[in-house]
Amino acid sequence: MTPKLPVCTARELERVLRRLGFLADRQTGSHRIFIRSSDRRRVIVPIHAGDLKPGLIRQILHDLHLSKEEFHDLLRGKTIRRS
Repeated sequence: MTPKLPVCTARELERVLRRLGFLADRQTGSHRIFIRSSDRRRVIVPIHAGDLKPGLIRQILHDLHLSKEEFHDLLRGKTIRRS
């Protein structure tokens, strides 16, 4: 059974992105753009107070090609093996 999609803040999501090799490139208004230099993949994170909505987290996970389980592990500080 797959775990429920976790609720997280923008700061926690930023921490996960950094573990995946993303760096903050720039910020436009309340949205911070992260880029990973190895494959030039780009992710945009809204920097708002409170938790990010599940639909947005789901879309970001889809863009990153991450499963819910891998995201849970990264939130807890574990490293994941990617092929």
